[in-house]
Amino acid sequence: MARPQPATVVLAGGHESRGGRDLAALVAADPAVHAAAPAGRPLTEAVRSALADGEGPVCVVPMTLGRDPRLVADAARALRWLAAGEGRGRLALTAPFAAAEHLVGWLRAAAGPAPDGALLVTAPAAGPFEDAELFRIARLVRQYGRHRWVEVAFEGGDPDPVEGAERCRLLGAREVTAVPASFGPAPHPAPSGVRDGGPLLRPAALAGVVAARTAAALHLLGHGEDGIAAGLDAEHGHGYAHAHTHAHGHIHGPGEAHHHGHPHPHQAHQHHPHAPAPTPR
Repeated sequence: MARPQPATVVLAGGHESRGGRDLAALVAADPAVHAAAPAGRPLTEAVRSALADGEGPVCVVPMTLGRDPRLVADAARALRWLAAGEGRGRLALTAPFAAAEHLVGWLRAAAGPAPDGALLVTAPAAGPFEDAELFRIARLVRQYGRHRWVEVAFEGGDPDPVEGAERCRLLGAREVTAVPASFGPAPHPAPSGVRDGGPLLRPAALAGVVAARTAAALHLLGHGEDGIAAGLDAEHGHGYAHAHTHAHGHIHGPGEAHHHGHPHPHQAHQHHPHAPAPTPR
């Protein structure tokens, strides 16, 4: 009996990895990872290349820490036609790398004990909803962590790291530690007097999560589920509440439920189990 072909992995990058650029070290270190690419045509071409390089399955991992549902949907759109053609039966979209609750736990662990210090959570600036989500996450880190102050700063956004550090000091923090809520490093160079808390996750932890997501996706692919249809629905509910009209003539306002004469399921990766978060760092 022939042994199953090992999976090839392609990483889909969004704003949390600067379009995949911050994933280069993971690609270089893990022989199973073929490439990292931003969603859209670059991702399609990277997956096409991975399919051509072998006969085994190809798994695409949306590299989001829980703040980029658009990345999941864009990755699904990029894969949809390949899955119906040259990737039929071989292509799978995994569950996202992480959810917001994982990010809260990883930030708490990366911060370390500092009862008189402040934690400055940094990330590349994205859209208003993605940036607002980081403020929510920071509030949860403060609620369940050990820091009296937890502030947010955006590289290329408002507030920037210098302003974020100054706010921490004005609030009374004796020490400020910067930890990235992204796949890249904390701001470099760090603002004056700010301690670099290092990466959110060390390479072994990153590789462990990618391997767990890939294994779960391969199991589902063996049962005929490639994850793409669920991924297409990942953005549902993200962004402004808005009224929308359907062809059968009724309108939903913000907050109204859907009432149709036909089923209206929302899948959003409900079939993809999340592996436990790895030991941070």
